Amino acid sequence: MNKPVSPDELITDEDGPLYAPRKKVYPQSVSGRFRSIKWRLMAICLGVYYLLPFVRWHRGLGAPDQAVLIDFPNRRFYFFFIELWPQEVYYFTGLLVLAAFALFLMNALGGRIWCGYLCPQTVWTDLFYAVERLVEGDRRAQMKADAGPMTAKRAGRRALKHAIWLMIAWWTGGAWVLYFADAPTLVRDLATFQAPGIAYVWIAMLTASTYLLAGYMREQVCVYMCPWPRIQAALTDEWALNVTYKHDRGEPRCSVKKAFDIHSLGEKAGDCIDCNQCVAVCPTGIDIRDGAQLGCIQCGLCIDACDAVMTKVSRKTGLIGYVNDINVQRRVAGKQEIFKPVRARTVVYASLITVVCAVMLYALMSRTLLDVNVLHDRNPIAVRLSDGAIRNGYTLRFLNKRGFDRVIAIDVDGPADAKLHVIGADSVTPDRPMIVLGRDTTTELRVLVTAAFDEKAEKSVPVTFRVTDIGLGEVASATDHFVLP
Repeated sequence: MNKPVSPDELITDEDGPLYAPRKKVYPQSVSGRFRSIKWRLMAICLGVYYLLPFVRWHRGLGAPDQAVLIDFPNRRFYFFFIELWPQEVYYFTGLLVLAAFALFLMNALGGRIWCGYLCPQTVWTDLFYAVERLVEGDRRAQMKADAGPMTAKRAGRRALKHAIWLMIAWWTGGAWVLYFADAPTLVRDLATFQAPGIAYVWIAMLTASTYLLAGYMREQVCVYMCPWPRIQAALTDEWALNVTYKHDRGEPRCSVKKAFDIHSLGEKAGDCIDCNQCVAVCPTGIDIRDGAQLGCIQCGLCIDACDAVMTKVSRKTGLIGYVNDINVQRRVAGKQEIFKPVRARTVVYASLITVVCAVMLYALMSRTLLDVNVLHDRNPIAVRLSDGAIRNGYTLRFLNKRGFDRVIAIDVDGPADAKLHVIGADSVTPDRPMIVLGRDTTTELRVLVTAAFDEKAEKSVPVTFRVTDIGLGEVASATDHFVLP
């Protein structure tokens, strides 16, 4: 009989550890085209996020004047001139679909450019890195300080860095809650400790998450927590541009002096001088020369670093660049590079984005601001009156999305000579009830429909309630059934 093998015996020294501890990444500052793009996008994204709650938009008397507001107490979402009700949640579904297709299109064109330039994790981590360099110095200064003993000067700098990080994280959480109430009022209430308790809870939660994710977890969020790198790998194709090291040009690697000696012997030397600057500036600490990797967020900083080095050694830039797999093969074969941003995949994504936008825009422009729903009474479902007539009861729910009161007339179509009576509401025209609907509100009324009994009539006939705005002429209708006992 075979001897049982313990789990520890199954793992040999050649297999290595099952878990590798994190190695701290010290990204070096870099300047260049892609770094400038990231600075500009960071300023735009942070500016929009922090300042948008304070933008005003006039909507009329009694309506909130905050441009973007999620008004939970009144169940409204305001976005400049757009006002959405809970019944219109399908618009948010459309936005999610639109965001997904936009992400797919960006991936088809430039790989993980969302991750490298626009992802909130990247934007806030970049901001925290900038603060860290400002307070503690660049890559070498930080590595030297971490390798040495803790001094009073180093402790003071570290305390200052964390204080700034916490201040940024706190304002990030504070800006988030401003989207759910009038921003200037809530800022005053927060400062005077008169704001609702839930506001302080959310600010604390978002402060902690921003501080931890951008200050400590950093690249681990991109590598281990985020699902998009794994999804992106299944969606990409050979035509998508990705940050790539051109092996055919860079290999074999050698120093400038050694490359001169190799060239003098008539042999080939690569352009890569093995300076490791591409590794030093990478926010996730990978070596792009090892090929496509999960940790690469396609930020292009290694391109800036490599181009700067190539310029210093008087060599052609572009050793690292946005390249597709097709061109890697074409360069090896000595063919000219080609690019196809317009192809079946991108056309399909762009078309789907256009269709979703068109449908949402049409639905938004053609939506009615007057709505009615009907619910038939269940017990009793129908009543026979003393004179032989049949009566059915209904509950009508009216939705007035206008910012002012309006007068509506209610008509009924269905059984022959049907009469409509509204319970608990007075009308100057009994034969055609006219009701006042309050502005920006939902109104429920109970109505009775009475019709003469007809032995030849069907057991159930459709009945339509038609609502007409007397002043604007807007019409809405709802259909149910008129049934016999």
